[in-house]
Amino acid sequence: MKNRVAYFGVFTALALIFSYVETLIPFHIGIPGVKLGLANLIIVVALYKMSLKETYLLSVVRVVLSGFIFGNYFSIIYSLAGGLLSLTVMALLKKKGGFSILGISIAGGVCHNIGQLVIAMAVVETFSVIYYIPVLLIAGLITGLLIGIAADGMLKRLVNIIF
Repeated sequence: MKNRVAYFGVFTALALIFSYVETLIPFHIGIPGVKLGLANLIIVVALYKMSLKETYLLSVVRVVLSGFIFGNYFSIIYSLAGGLLSLTVMALLKKKGGFSILGISIAGGVCHNIGQLVIAMAVVETFSVIYYIPVLLIAGLITGLLIGIAADGMLKRLVNIIF
């Protein structure tokens, strides 16, 4: 039990560090809400190394803490919606089998943006933000691929570590 708590703390700290690093990277393509999602790397790795319950808890803790530290109320709401939808889809695809970590991560990246877009439609009370969907889907695909490549590399190095 003690090791599980320690690993959870390490994963939480890593996710917060990646969230902070992301705030330092000037990544602006002119579309609101498009980010690299570096902290999602930790969530993808946790999906393969921790129980699903712990991974959901990690995702919520990461979003809430990073929102309080680096964002605001709306960033927490948007990130929770995207993160929980993303994690749910990734967990379902992993359970079903037949998908590589790259495919699962790409699906997670795309679904993260879809979750945020649904919340944006509810907040602004209009469907007109749906016009962002092509750009957000492409951004989710690219960032999901990059996170998947990094997660695959991390998991190959963590193969002997049992959490």
